[in-house]
Amino acid sequence: MILKPVKSLILNALLICMIVTACSTPESSGELVGARLNRLKENKAPYGMVLIPGGTFIIGQSDEDITHSQTSQNRQVTVAPFYMDDTEISNSEYRQFVNWVRDSILIYNHLGDDSYFVDAGNGERHIDWEQVRTNSPWNATDEGQREQLSNMFYQGEDRIGGKNELDVRQLTYHYEWYDLRGAVAAKNDPNKKRADFIMRDTMLIYPDTTVWLADFSYAQNEPMVESYFSHASYDEYPVVGVTWRQAQAFNTWRTLLFNNQSGNAKKEDRPPYQLPSEAQWEYAARGGKIGMQYPWGGPTARNAKGCLMANFKPGRGNYIDDGAAYTAPVYSYFPNDYGLYNMAGNVAEWTQSSYNESAYSLVHDMNPTYTYHASKEDHETMKRKVIRGGSWKDVGYFLQNSTRQYEYQDTAKSYIGFRTVLAFKGVTK
Repeated sequence: MILKPVKSLILNALLICMIVTACSTPESSGELVGARLNRLKENKAPYGMVLIPGGTFIIGQSDEDITHSQTSQNRQVTVAPFYMDDTEISNSEYRQFVNWVRDSILIYNHLGDDSYFVDAGNGERHIDWEQVRTNSPWNATDEGQREQLSNMFYQGEDRIGGKNELDVRQLTYHYEWYDLRGAVAAKNDPNKKRADFIMRDTMLIYPDTTVWLADFSYAQNEPMVESYFSHASYDEYPVVGVTWRQAQAFNTWRTLLFNNQSGNAKKEDRPPYQLPSEAQWEYAARGGKIGMQYPWGGPTARNAKGCLMANFKPGRGNYIDDGAAYTAPVYSYFPNDYGLYNMAGNVAEWTQSSYNESAYSLVHDMNPTYTYHASKEDHETMKRKVIRGGSWKDVGYFLQNSTRQYEYQDTAKSYIGFRTVLAFKGVTK
């Protein structure tokens, strides 16, 4: 009679041990956990990015669907770890891209100065960017070089007051990418070759500064048109007037810039910078707070002290109540629990995902996404891309983590910007 309780206790202890063992991993011991933490420390996040740890969450509507759109059905999905820019891409960051294209066109097409090139072998030569930095052609004092520089400025009747203004119509960028999805879908087609899936695009890359007037009728936004992108006072403000395709071009340039200038043969190439998928964006915006309406958690746009938590349109149009009349610097307001700034408000953000009202019903539950590379010949509905987060001109509903909107891929707006992500490559072995 006395043995039965003891036996029961032993069995319960064994059962608990089995459960604990079943849920543990080989790295549960202190020594292995310490080693893993050391490897994680070595695997530092790229500059300006934070690690989004990945996990499972409920994607979709967190509040009442006041627009009755029924496009954000709730669903449990899993997202793998990735890196994400902690802020929206700023004017100063995008201007580096513009200046790189500007200098490339000047050196290749107008200067004819061999001192700005290095021999890359196989009869090719590349621009020596160190030479450009130390001896900028824009600072030339030689009259002949100054004459060559003038080719980059507006000419004749296009000039105003005799000023030298950069002719942004010359700033085109050619880039290429490989359509993996198309290649996989056609892998058993003997008539297809690799070249069929190498996509190419050439486009103007200067932001459309006229959006400040085009988006708003009868608004005195001329100062924003003239200064927002070009003036140093707006360096740390989010870039706007950039289309989805221009964001893609920027990401291609950013990837090539890092991989070409790493200067270390032992250093692996970085995966391509990309726009986040819709699921990645929402997961990151939630900051680990499942089911909450906003990146900061709670059900309102104010904190306990009554301070507004984001840059948007409070009330019936009290724009300045949140501290900014238009956009705000990218490091404004408090970050969410992943260290991401302005995931709600300031500017809405492009995502990689194509917009489909029923996408949540058809995508996979592991790293879900719906993408489509629309061509010029495709119908307009195929050119819709998801934008997230709401902006400085939106009411609070559009700032919610789950609210979906779209814009067309060739459209630029004064309230849409972007940030980028990188695939997580795991810890260092």
